Amino acid sequence: MPKPGARFVAKMEDVLSVYERPYDPKRPMVCLDEIQKALRSTPRGEIPLQPGQPVREDYEYQRHGKCSLFLAVEPLAGFRKTWIYPQRRKIEFAQVLKSLVDEVYPDAETIVLVVDNLNIHHIASLYERYEPAEARRIADKLEWHYTPEHGSWLNIAECELSVLRRQALKRRKVDIDEVRNQVAAWETQRNKRQVGVDWQFTCTDARIKLKRLYPIVNVQ
Repeated sequence: MPKPGARFVAKMEDVLSVYERPYDPKRPMVCLDEIQKALRSTPRGEIPLQPGQPVREDYEYQRHGKCSLFLAVEPLAGFRKTWIYPQRRKIEFAQVLKSLVDEVYPDAETIVLVVDNLNIHHIASLYERYEPAEARRIADKLEWHYTPEHGSWLNIAECELSVLRRQALKRRKVDIDEVRNQVAAWETQRNKRQVGVDWQFTCTDARIKLKRLYPIVNVQ
């Protein structure tokens, strides 16, 4: 549980105020997060889908490493984009940022970016991957907002990743290509339906429901 304090509250209210902004295609608000997926096969196979029964897998499995899945979601537009890499490092994070700027939102003036406090979530990642001028060019298109420590639930991308896990990643995947295919199909269908996120929790709500987290102000 987060401890009461001004630092937590300041970061929380910063993110919540971002979520209250109206939709602006020139300044898209994007939440970014990532998960790792274990790659496993089922040596003894599975029982196929039958009437009234889901596909069933044997409890034994073989490990084949893991892969990392980055997901960006624009809640007000009902749009999400995924990237899948064998690893999760500063280099991969920098490549995701470049893709957001140059491919996903090339016409945006600024991308309003919400992330948590993972160590790779920093402008410095760009400088580890690209030459200084290129790193600076990408960085200048990003407006960073961080969730509080122990407050990653405030990142809407975490909510979207939970949906992804249930709908596309629940069963075992044997290799990264299988993960990419499943996730791409999920992404296409969800974007086609423009599934948005109606975030209701505001700063006003936080000041009432999470009052215990706010510092006590002593005015002398």
